[in-house]
Amino acid sequence: MNSRKELFITSFALFSLFFGAGNLLLPPLLGYNSGENWFWVAIGFMITAVVIPIIGILAHAKLQGTLYDFGKKVSPQFSLIYCVIIYVIAVAIPSPRTAAATHEIAIHPTFGSSPLLTSTIYFALVLVFVLNRSKILSFIGKFLTPLIVIMLLMVIGIGLFSSEMVTSTSQFETPIVSGILEGYQTFDAIGAVVVGAVIIISINLRYKGSFEEKKALIAKSGWVAGLGLFVIYAGLISVGAYYGSEININDELSNDMQRANLLRGISTSALGTFGNSILSILISLACFTTAVGIIAGTADYFKGLLHNSQSVYIITAIIACVFGVVVGQLDFNSIIIVAVPVLLFIYPITIVLILLNVFPKQFSTPMVFRAVVLVTFIFSVPDVINFVSPSKGLKDLIGYIPLAKYSLGWVLPALVTCLGVGLLTLNQTKKA
Repeated sequence: MNSRKELFITSFALFSLFFGAGNLLLPPLLGYNSGENWFWVAIGFMITAVVIPIIGILAHAKLQGTLYDFGKKVSPQFSLIYCVIIYVIAVAIPSPRTAAATHEIAIHPTFGSSPLLTSTIYFALVLVFVLNRSKILSFIGKFLTPLIVIMLLMVIGIGLFSSEMVTSTSQFETPIVSGILEGYQTFDAIGAVVVGAVIIISINLRYKGSFEEKKALIAKSGWVAGLGLFVIYAGLISVGAYYGSEININDELSNDMQRANLLRGISTSALGTFGNSILSILISLACFTTAVGIIAGTADYFKGLLHNSQSVYIITAIIACVFGVVVGQLDFNSIIIVAVPVLLFIYPITIVLILLNVFPKQFSTPMVFRAVVLVTFIFSVPDVINFVSPSKGLKDLIGYIPLAKYSLGWVLPALVTCLGVGLLTLNQTKKA
């Protein structure tokens, strides 16, 4: 198989599996709120929305296994629980929300149909793609992603060239930190460990190269997809900063609707009424490819967990799609509120697992994994408790933990633990 063609298809598919509705809607409003400081906010955003996810793909290239392999050095039991939580979260929140976003922004304004009809047709199509597992990478990489990228560049390019290039005053006191925290909301770190596993299996189904050849292909695809994400995110943030000042935003709307209205306003202003059609198609495709990646990844995992049974794959895919239709009718705000405490635990742990898995083997020993994950877990507890039941005493405690006021209290303890235990392990190895 032509290596350049394979790199092109894999890179585009990876980009598309990452790039969902949230990735499209978040950056413009972030740019709008960051105003004159949009560049520094964008730098922070890239750390959690591009750099860490791509490192996650590099970890997948090194492991070439499943999500289970990311945590098995901690313990098999931990890794099993971690995987189940990740996939349940993915099926329960991001996947149904892709259908809801498609309905609210792309379908209902045009056709006035019910959310039940939209989500039923939507997940029926998702199921068709997921059941044709061997063709996912090729179809998304060859056809859907190029269309998404062309439309994105059209909105960004015309938007920037037709704007007055005037920014408003920034609403952020700490631009880089605000960008980092906003990047959390893309779910891309979790996306990296989920869609990376999808890419691994897809490559194994269609590409018969050696381990090292596959490693090089996955790594190069990660860098290309990361560059694409960087360009698109920077473009959307700058469009929001420069063009957003010309769009009236209703502050009483929810953040999701503010984001949708801002992007719709930019598209319409830049492209006229044609912009509405472009935006509707763009959001639908971005949502659809993400839902396919999530459900295929979930079905892949449970198939592997239960003796590589194809029946398990099919049943899991059907259950996930039916769940998506059902949950798509509910109040998503309530679902998110319930899920946030879990995410406050899972996201930091996911980040440290990604980073540890790209470290050299001599340094990333089971002892390092266990110590860093345990410390990360412990220092994430105040964030969870503060979200569920805030109190003055807890706020005082958080005040003593570096970066805790930014919900990053786990960062320095995890770093110190990693360096301390890692150096101790290396020293013991040399003595032995």
